[in-house]
Amino acid sequence: MIYFGIGLGGIIGALLRYGLSLAIPAVSVAHFPLATWITNMMGCCALGWLSARIIHNAQIPLWIRTGLGTGVIGSFTTFSTFSVEVVRLLHADLWMPALFYLLASAWGGWLSAWLGWRMGALQKEKKAVETT
Repeated sequence: MIYFGIGLGGIIGALLRYGLSLAIPAVSVAHFPLATWITNMMGCCALGWLSARIIHNAQIPLWIRTGLGTGVIGSFTTFSTFSVEVVRLLHADLWMPALFYLLASAWGGWLSAWLGWRMGALQKEKKAVETT
């Protein structure tokens, strides 16, 4: 069942990623790959939220938890595209945009994951208070 969950989640995440790439203009802003950056920040936030709220909840079947984290978020985010975009910027001698993209992705990803985690944890705490 886990393989089914990952496969189904992978299809959903890939389709969401493709839909987002259609919604965000393909043009990069000042050599900044905006579509990939937004996708990865959304994925970091979503995985942070899932991790705090759902991933460790034994009441939700493992195949669903794995399908959401590894399947949906894993196929939605794109480290390989990010890496190739950095290489392209460096190859074009655009060192400052490449450095900015690297730092914005690393720090932005950490911040997005933290924000997602906090949102999930606060919702979990609120639900625990409401049930008592």
